[in-house]
Order: sequence, then structure tokens, then C-alpha cells
Amino acid sequence: MEESAYFDQYSPIDNVWDEMYGLDANVREHYRKVIDYISKESADDLNKKEELAKRLFMSQGITFTVYNSGEGIEKIFPFDIIPRIITADEWAFVERGIKQRLNALNLFLKDIYHNQFIVKDGIVPIDIIYSCPHFLREMYQLQVPYDIYVHISGIDLIRDEDGTFYVLEDNLRTPSGVSYMLENREITKRLFPDLLPQCSVRSVTEYPSILYKNLLALSPRQIHNPTIVLLTPGIYNSAYFEHTTLARLMGVELVEGRDLVVNNHKVYMKTTTGLQQVDVIYRRVDDEFLDPLVFNPASMLGVAGLMGAYRKGNVAIVNATGTGVADDKAVYAYVPDMIRYYLNEEPILKNVPTHQLGNPDEREMVFKNLNKMVVKKTNGSGGYGMLMGHAASEQEIDEYKKEILKDPRNFIAQPTISLSAAPCYMQGELKPRRVDLRPYALYGPDGIEIVPGGLTRVALKEGSLVVNSSQGGGSKDTWVLSPPAP
Repeated sequence: MEESAYFDQYSPIDNVWDEMYGLDANVREHYRKVIDYISKESADDLNKKEELAKRLFMSQGITFTVYNSGEGIEKIFPFDIIPRIITADEWAFVERGIKQRLNALNLFLKDIYHNQFIVKDGIVPIDIIYSCPHFLREMYQLQVPYDIYVHISGIDLIRDEDGTFYVLEDNLRTPSGVSYMLENREITKRLFPDLLPQCSVRSVTEYPSILYKNLLALSPRQIHNPTIVLLTPGIYNSAYFEHTTLARLMGVELVEGRDLVVNNHKVYMKTTTGLQQVDVIYRRVDDEFLDPLVFNPASMLGVAGLMGAYRKGNVAIVNATGTGVADDKAVYAYVPDMIRYYLNEEPILKNVPTHQLGNPDEREMVFKNLNKMVVKKTNGSGGYGMLMGHAASEQEIDEYKKEILKDPRNFIAQPTISLSAAPCYMQGELKPRRVDLRPYALYGPDGIEIVPGGLTRVALKEGSLVVNSSQGGGSKDTWVLSPPAP
């Protein structure tokens, strides 16, 4: 391999799993072709590729919204040009683990909205379920098509210092970010057109067609061409770019609540030629805003009467309403027990050890060790409202304790997991930055399909463990390699 200043100067972080460098300080085999290729590129060439990526993101409107930055509405999602590479064996392990986990979570949702065996058998405490704001009594005994509640999920994975994969959280309500996975790949094809086939990188572009196939199968009307719509909160939503992208790639209508109306327990879309019955709604609107007659009466984002049509079985909603109870961070702690209970299997993917602060004993232990903990709100998202104990001042810790004591059930604590590092191109040099991985799983009548890849998010700030775009993170293309030929 040709030596290069980029890699000579690369300095892995101590006691952190490095995706590119092994413990013996040698480059991992699956990164060699990429390193050979980049070693032959000058800093000027790589700078031009980085600039081209930025221009492509901006010209195609690949942005996200930050509500509190004071910098206007839309920002480019920072993109690192060096791919994150996953071997075929690693991916096979991750895929098995996600499928197992989703099977159990889906059975859990069906159970708690019907017989509640897992509660009666003492596996999950009833107060954890009933105190969750996303447990919807309106879903009790409601039959959903094919008994599938979670049609689309994004499971966040991290790797500890020994390379072990852990599930950080389950995103089961309206998981976002898949458009960045797709666009990252399209941009990488422009930057490194020869490298993808050389490395036998598996494709992620089938995602929209798999999702569309699954949506078609959910139609309550057995007709040749059911009407599918993607329901968006509108242009001011942080993921609006994604909504438009997915609607375009699937060839379905992008609608807002005002474009739909319910009549006689059926949902219709307003068109220039009159009302057209809607069969399947892929909704990117949260539960509480879906139907002002049932949930938040002030909501302008949903459709009055939608839950009545859903209960009658005249429309399918993806993901099913009420799925949020399964990704509540207090419920997360019980997922390994769910896998054992419903599937009679040991969990393939590990949970991060989790302490529920509603439990006085656990809370006391956590309060004594807050400087080694990450504390999160059980229903928070986007990295907001977290306490990173190792980076917090005494005053910040004391103020956070007061917040916890106001409503302890609303918080969990986890030990600080180091997160693996991957090489990133920063001002002409390669630097290690912390990463996570969000693969996207699609659950349809034929089973669970996971496109080989996902969104690798990067904590671009040196020393940071926070990868959320809303907190200054970026992303990179995720390459899953094909298995070697026999």
C-alpha cells in the first residue's frame, strides 16, 4: 500500500474502537482499497470533492431545520466524504439482531393493545406502560392489518471500545433520516464512481421500492391501484426535505392535513377533479396531532375523523398509531426480556445498561455517579434535553438533578458508552470522529427487509459524543460490503 501523509498523521483515540485501524495499529482489511485510492489523491483533489459535495447538497435542497440556532430555517446537513465501511459478517450479525428485536417489539405492541399477557406475567410493570404518554387507549383492541404496528423503524446502534454492537435506542414512531442515507450514496457515486464497484458495495437504492411495495400490500380495498399518500406537517417541519424526497421516489402524493377530509368513515383527498378515496397514509405527523377530534383539539396538522376511519378498517396508517410506547426509553430497558418472553431466544444485540430514575434505589445510585452517566428524557429526541455527565459542570449537574426530581419517571440514565470512531476528512487531514449507525428496517406482510447500509451520523466536534444534526453532527455514506465469492 502506498504510504500517505493522510494516514501517517492519523491518530486513533485511546480506548476507542476505531473502524479503520485495528488494535495492532494496522489498517483493517476492508478499508485497504479506500485507503489506497485516497492515498493517490492530493489534498487539492479531496478539497474539490468536498466542495462538490457541499454544492450538490445545496443545489438539491438537502437540508434540515434547526429551530433554535438563530441562523435562519434551513442548514446543509454536513457530509464527510470518507465512507464508513462495514464487513459482510458484521452486517449479517446486525441484520439478524434487528430482525429479532423488531419481531419482539411488534409482538409487544400487539400484546399490550390486546391481552397484556406480558404485564399479567410480571415481565413489564403496568405502571411503566400506563404512565407512558404514547400509550394510546384509543388503540385498545383495534385490529391493524397483518398485525404489523411498526412498518418502518430506525434502530440506533453504537460500538463500545471492544467493538461490541449495542442498541442505543429504537425509533418506531416516525423515524427520520433515510433520505440522507439515499442522498449520501448518490453523492458518493459522483465523488468516487470507480471505488464503489471495486469494493463490491451493496446498494441501498431499493429502499423506496420496498417501502412502496409494503404500502400497497396494506390497502384495505383489494383494487389494482390503491391511493397512497404521504402526510407531512408542512414546509416548516425539520424533515420536510425527506418527506418530499420519499413521496417523489415512490410516486405518491405529498399531502397536508388540509388536503384530506373524512366522510362516512372513509378518508378522501381533495383533487381538482373531486374527492379521491385514500387507502394508505404514510404519516410523518405525530400521534397527538393526527386527529383533533380524538387527540389535540387545537391541531391544524391532522384530519378530523381519521381515527374513526382507521378503527373501521377503511384506511391503513403507517406506522400504526400508538407505537411510541415501544420506543419510550423507560420501556427500552425491558426489550431483552421481551425477546426472551415472546421468542424464547437470547438477545443478539445488547442493550446499553439503563437505570430508571423513577426507581428510588437506582436514582440514588445514579445521583452519586452522574459525572459518569448520560441522562435522557424518556420521550425526548434529537439530542435535546440530555445531560452528558462527563462534560457537565457541578452547577449543571445540580440543576439537572432538580429537573429529574420534578418527574423522575421521565428520565433514564446510562453509563457513558465511548462510541467507535471513524476517519473523517477535516481541513486537509484525516481525523477520528465518533459515529453511530441507524439502519432502516421495513416490515411488510412478507417479513422484515433491511437495506444493507443506513445513516452513519458523525460527531464532527473534536471530543464530542453527540451525533445529532440538531447538535452539530453530520453524516457519511455507509458501505456494506458483499460477502466474498466462494
